[in-house]
Amino acid sequence: MKQLTRRFIPLFLSLILILSTGMTAFASGEGNLDGGGGGMGSGTATDVWHNQDGVRVTVATADGSAASTPFDISNFSISGSILHFGKVSKLQYSGGASLSLDSGSYVCSRPGTPLPRIISGGHSRASIEAIRRYFCSEYAAQLVADKAGIPFEELVSGSYKLVIEPIAYFTHGGRNYAMTATEAALYNQKSGGTLRSKMPSLTHQNLPLSIFLETPDLGYPAWGGTTSGKVSDSDILSALGIGIVSYKDVPEAELQAPDYTYRVDTDVITSITLTSSAEVNPDDPASVTFHINGGTYTVNDIVMPAGGSQVVWAKWHTPLEPTTLTIQVSVSGASTAKTSFIAKIVSLEENLPPDPLATDTNPHFSLSSLPSNPQKTSASWSVWSAKWHPNWEWESDWDWEDGSHGSDCPDDCTSSHGHWVDNGEWVDNGWYDFTSTAYSASLAGSMEIHPDDIVPTAQGDNMKSGYGIKESAAASFSSNAPASHHAPAQTAVAYFPEFGYDMYWRLLSCSGGMNATFAFKPNEYSTYNRNVHFTPVWYPDGTAYTVYTYIIDAWTPSGMLSVNVSDSVQIQGSLFDDWYTKRE
Repeated sequence: MKQLTRRFIPLFLSLILILSTGMTAFASGEGNLDGGGGGMGSGTATDVWHNQDGVRVTVATADGSAASTPFDISNFSISGSILHFGKVSKLQYSGGASLSLDSGSYVCSRPGTPLPRIISGGHSRASIEAIRRYFCSEYAAQLVADKAGIPFEELVSGSYKLVIEPIAYFTHGGRNYAMTATEAALYNQKSGGTLRSKMPSLTHQNLPLSIFLETPDLGYPAWGGTTSGKVSDSDILSALGIGIVSYKDVPEAELQAPDYTYRVDTDVITSITLTSSAEVNPDDPASVTFHINGGTYTVNDIVMPAGGSQVVWAKWHTPLEPTTLTIQVSVSGASTAKTSFIAKIVSLEENLPPDPLATDTNPHFSLSSLPSNPQKTSASWSVWSAKWHPNWEWESDWDWEDGSHGSDCPDDCTSSHGHWVDNGEWVDNGWYDFTSTAYSASLAGSMEIHPDDIVPTAQGDNMKSGYGIKESAAASFSSNAPASHHAPAQTAVAYFPEFGYDMYWRLLSCSGGMNATFAFKPNEYSTYNRNVHFTPVWYPDGTAYTVYTYIIDAWTPSGMLSVNVSDSVQIQGSLFDDWYTKRE
């Protein structure tokens, strides 16, 4: 049975509550959360973390007093016999509560909408953006209101804050524990440093650094230390392993919205538009220099007719890690509306679906509509050039030349005997003829999903739930412009119906080129390391399982091209049908 489970039941957690509308503004929280982490060691048989995590949530008043009993939530089915220290929050430990083992059973709830990854592990990284989005959502507020016994409207009125603490479930000394970051630090102090000596990457790095404050709140400071190295017990107790969500009546810090959003490790184009009331010609051309991430990109010999405009761009490659950059632009010989831009570099790799479980159910599932993200499949732009138009004209320069008296002149001759001479020259009174060369680009996309090649009972595109599907997407980019003008499609992101086409996604691998192809990356939960996504075992019979893919990052001077594509397989039965049939 264990072998069959490993082979055939790597299922994704179900999404019971589908939000059919966007998050309501009054119920959304402002998240004071940041995070980090680093690599993990391999552990030993008696001291090991199995990538199981969760959070402890406490409702607090504005002055930091606990307004509810803390409760724990996790995507994992945690045994009630695990060793734990009760439901004690960081607020209570900071107030003097002592660490002591609780003799009762451990209680932990699984949310209907799965948590994002909280603690970075060896195979998957946590995303603080995903964590922030989850706990600042209306869904999370409603979940907390139900668990804490506080009316929803009262919870989001501004009188309360949510204190979020990461929890790790791990084996230490051959015994299973549940600990928040604060409890791990206190336990390490009481045990003479055994946790830090045995499991430093978890208890003194990835667990405490998974969530910390960006700004001071409730008496806890913002963390300004390392985000990827080992930290001390005192650092953890004073500042780490805590995030805070506030609601509408709490003043929000104003954030400068980015002018551009790019993906990591991607060829992109940043462009501006120059204007000039006077002619800009080759005798005195304009130039632009882009200052981006320590590099300079200069465009010279820019021309345009009087009153014209010209788009000017830099093609560059984004950093490998998420960051925010300020792009400065220097302009000579023309004008532009803006010379400083904020570019946010984001990663899409960090929202993989959680570990699938064989026990997943979703009796309240209903299909969500396919997303309709902005789609732009064509773009056009032009480049001015100037050519001299000669117009040779004679420019006269008349001069009088005196003559001399001849033998036939009378003695009293008063004539100068001179004449007018035109000493002019041919002058080129030409002008510059300006020509606009038009360029364009287009993007066409398609995709197919099919049962994985090793699904034993698939018939065409009909399959049982619980098995894996494979995807093949294609993006054809065409343009009449040189390669310096564009970057073909580089990114494809797949979304799935069991998550309402939200919350989790897969970033597909890309072949690159003008005719790029995309496919799932190897699935870490696949026994055979297949490039698949597993359909949930509970998916309704007779229902199309439709995957939506957004193909993006085809860049031009006129912006990014993108296309929405989707495809389906039909679900009838589940892999349990095959298993029971084989047993019989």
